[in-house]
Amino acid sequence: MVSSQPKYDLIQEVGRGSYGVVYEAAVKRTGARVAVKKIRCHSPENVELALREFWALSSIQSQHPNVIHLEECILQRDQLAQKMSHGSSSPLYLQLVETSLKGEIAFDPCCAYYLWFVMDFCDGGDMNAYLLSRKPSRKTNTSFMLQLGSALAFLHRNQIIHRDLKPDNILISQARSPAGSTEPTLKVADFGLSKVCSTSGLNPEEPASVNKCFLSTACGTDFYMAPEVWEGHYTAKADIFALGVIIWAMVERITFVDVETQKELLGSYVQQGSEIVPLGEALLENPKMELLIPARKKSMNSHMKQLIRDMLSANPQERPDAFELELRLVRIACRELDWDT
Repeated sequence: MVSSQPKYDLIQEVGRGSYGVVYEAAVKRTGARVAVKKIRCHSPENVELALREFWALSSIQSQHPNVIHLEECILQRDQLAQKMSHGSSSPLYLQLVETSLKGEIAFDPCCAYYLWFVMDFCDGGDMNAYLLSRKPSRKTNTSFMLQLGSALAFLHRNQIIHRDLKPDNILISQARSPAGSTEPTLKVADFGLSKVCSTSGLNPEEPASVNKCFLSTACGTDFYMAPEVWEGHYTAKADIFALGVIIWAMVERITFVDVETQKELLGSYVQQGSEIVPLGEALLENPKMELLIPARKKSMNSHMKQLIRDMLSANPQERPDAFELELRLVRIACRELDWDT
């Protein structure tokens, strides 16, 4: 159905990147708050990123509290808009798919094309800003680890490899509990680099396993990329490595300053002289290198230390999969009440 009447009122801009602009918005009919990501389809690269995010989020049949929910996707051409559905036979949608596949614009370049993603509105910023603006909290660390473990298991169960897990891509929703306290809820977001794995070629009826789906495009953010990603031959175990970097940095408040933005970021790395080197790159050069976990004394117990070591193994086969990881995090949270022993 094509419409020229907007369903949402844009309130304010809350984020901007090379890929798109994110707004806080309100549903005209109900006043409910949502986030709206506006993506200009002016290049094949932007179209591909947008479609990857759309395909990943629209492939999920159920919601998870720690994964951003796509309410709807609207395709706009000039002043007309239509709701977009996966597998649609709409000429506009097919032109976007063709653009992504061929790497060149397949629609009228004189028209303005936009994709609008309507998603959960997260009022607490991203994980990086949230944690670094507060004092370290063992309770928050434990809660965030459990939420992240649950989210990743859910994504991998739905055959989605995120490929760009980092604190900036994890949003915070601050809902109030019945007692009146604010309980932060994490939402894994930004699926522009994600990959949805299809069934294996050996048996089309057998569900795809993200740990058997090999990818060759090296993508992600340097400081969170697994060694095998740098080589261009990896599976979903790369997400486990990225989450290991995040958890280690969160627990010990390890940060570095991004050279381009001069922004302080949570992330683990290896110090080589006066330079800091991403863990994955350092492990690719020296797979037998022993990581100093914990970096600070008495910052974590033996169970947590071993789990992070396993997650950051240079050999992806030695890392737990997302389902084992979730179980081990739950056991640590339940069994180890005192992190200092």
